[in-house]
Amino acid sequence: MSSEKYVLAFDAGTSSVKAVLINNDGTVLSHCIKTYPSNSPRPGWLEQDPEDYWQAIIRSTRQLLNDSGINANNISGIVFTTQAMGIIPLDIDGNVLRPNITWVDGRAEQEALWFMNRFLGKRIFKALIGIEVTGKDVLPKLLWLRRKEPDIYKKCDKILDVNGFLKFKATGEKVFEWSGASSYTFDLRKKDWTRWLFRMIGFNLDKLPRLVRSTDLIGGLTQKASEELGLNAGTPVFGGCDDTQSAAIGSGASENNDAHIYLGTSAWVGITTSRNVRFKNGAVCLQSADPEKNIAVGITESAGSNIDWIIENFYSREKNDLTIPDVYALANEEASAVTPGAEDLMMTPWLFGERCPVGTTTTRGTMFNLGHHHNRSHIMRAMSEGIAYNLRWIIENFERDYGFRIPQLRIVGGGTQSDSWMQIIADITNRKIETTSNPKLAGAIGAAICAFVGLGILKGFDEVKKIVKPVRVFVPNPENTGKYSHYFNLYKGIYNRNKNLYQQINYSLR
Repeated sequence: MSSEKYVLAFDAGTSSVKAVLINNDGTVLSHCIKTYPSNSPRPGWLEQDPEDYWQAIIRSTRQLLNDSGINANNISGIVFTTQAMGIIPLDIDGNVLRPNITWVDGRAEQEALWFMNRFLGKRIFKALIGIEVTGKDVLPKLLWLRRKEPDIYKKCDKILDVNGFLKFKATGEKVFEWSGASSYTFDLRKKDWTRWLFRMIGFNLDKLPRLVRSTDLIGGLTQKASEELGLNAGTPVFGGCDDTQSAAIGSGASENNDAHIYLGTSAWVGITTSRNVRFKNGAVCLQSADPEKNIAVGITESAGSNIDWIIENFYSREKNDLTIPDVYALANEEASAVTPGAEDLMMTPWLFGERCPVGTTTTRGTMFNLGHHHNRSHIMRAMSEGIAYNLRWIIENFERDYGFRIPQLRIVGGGTQSDSWMQIIADITNRKIETTSNPKLAGAIGAAICAFVGLGILKGFDEVKKIVKPVRVFVPNPENTGKYSHYFNLYKGIYNRNKNLYQQINYSLR
């Protein structure tokens, strides 16, 4: 490789930006996290102010430069990876017309039903496409925007996602990267918008920006952006990608048939593939950050956010106790003392509905078989196990539906900080689990690799394993795998026996 070069990479997720300053051999010189709020104006809705994303980028950039001592002259490039499926309408002058409708927002259920009825209903649509459309998907939300906010739709010049918005703030260019587009609707063979689907909902195709790749140079920092960030005008800004794709690259699961799990606010299972597989059982096939590959993804809506919910409601006193340095470590320690199976307590993780292995906006979390002998440590254990059952369900669907062979998985994200949770996932999935040296920063590292390829520092994504290597391994405990298989079957039964009741009680959301 050439002499040392530096890239600033930003992972703008659902609750925060994780920012890294990284050099060309993969060493993270400095990193920080800046949070931003969400707003839920109605049940099932979740919006965010796009300007909060940019302010977090500004604050984190200045902190990284200050903490590392690296001069702005030495920054070779900037790149973003972000939460997927955002809907941010901009007018012709670049003004934001409304808050971002985030990926977890389920407001467009009626529009989803209308859309599927154009194909003679859910059953025919699912047979043709492979999955049902829900109120969380982009096309129904764009239809909702056109129907419910016609003035905003009329004023809209271009629709951007979060990544596109940040690139616009940095360069003034309105563009949409391939992996982000595939979270909308994207023809993986033609590498273009699936235009006929937009026409079906009456969406003006002129409102779609031009498409770019993850490694493309979008432009240089504008004078205004450079002054805000404390960087040089003209600093190269690259295409970047969605967070699912950057996590795959940042985990090292970049080659054909490599598998990874991301375990953060949400969770997903991803398989890198050269195939263009069908959508099925809530799983989707998306464009990889690598322009030559795709990624099959099954996303579970709530993972770490459910652990946060337990902390807020069952460990609130400890959270505010300054003598306890890490309340999450305390909760994990208590949970690890509970026997596998949480003494027959089960919890399902569907607190915000679910996307995969079952697609539904009406399903909710369930605490099953609660007894007087259970306490908060059982609840913590049962939730950790419930998320792992969901991941196993997705993995087994992948192997059955697509013929993938998944003997091991790389796991990245904040959840990897818990050894007990990693062992639970190994035991429940009955697969070897590997973690990396910077698991919480995998998304930002994956984005940085896109910039390294764009800069020519790396020849291609087949060199990722030179930078990202496993550091820890968890193998299944045979004493636990059989017991967990029994509970896994019960877990699926909780959904199958109660899905109609979930629909009835939450029918107002549909």
